[in-house]
Amino acid sequence: MKYCSECGKTVVHRVPEGDNLPRFICEHCDIIHYQNPKLVVGCLPVWNEQVLLCKRAIEPCSGLWTLPAGFMENQESLEEAALRESDEEANANLEIESIYSVISLPHINQIYVLYRAKLLDLDFFAGPESLDVQLFNEEDIPWEKLAFKTIEFTLKRFFEDRKNDHFPVHNTVVSKRNRLGQEID
Repeated sequence: MKYCSECGKTVVHRVPEGDNLPRFICEHCDIIHYQNPKLVVGCLPVWNEQVLLCKRAIEPCSGLWTLPAGFMENQESLEEAALRESDEEANANLEIESIYSVISLPHINQIYVLYRAKLLDLDFFAGPESLDVQLFNEEDIPWEKLAFKTIEFTLKRFFEDRKNDHFPVHNTVVSKRNRLGQEID
């Protein structure tokens, strides 16, 4: 950030009085510009024994499979964001059942919130951000072609939990890893 969005003057990057992290500060109008993680919200749509996945038409990871999800907008609830993204990406008619996974990605300043949802009909089709949408049985999931670790984590937990018909909330942190699988700070 170079300029204040309030007055247009140049900002400085320093720790404000009473804080412990550096922030962008406008010394002209005294505004502190806080930067916070982005929320990615979506659904795990289920139809009988199958889950609905979207093949991404946009970067990152164009051509790979994911659950319908995207960035939450201002003025909407988590549930509204999850349903909106599912509609935009898969034109899916869903009923949210429960929050299912909360995944922190501190290395890219994101938090995923994914809901378990019941697909109400089969009238889904690819939206502008999807090349394709399909229902998959567990054994047909394209595991090697999933777009994100968060989606793999959520799907694996779902299929494990389904065996016991018990769906707790899963909360984890996905760290950045190098090619050898070692965590990078």
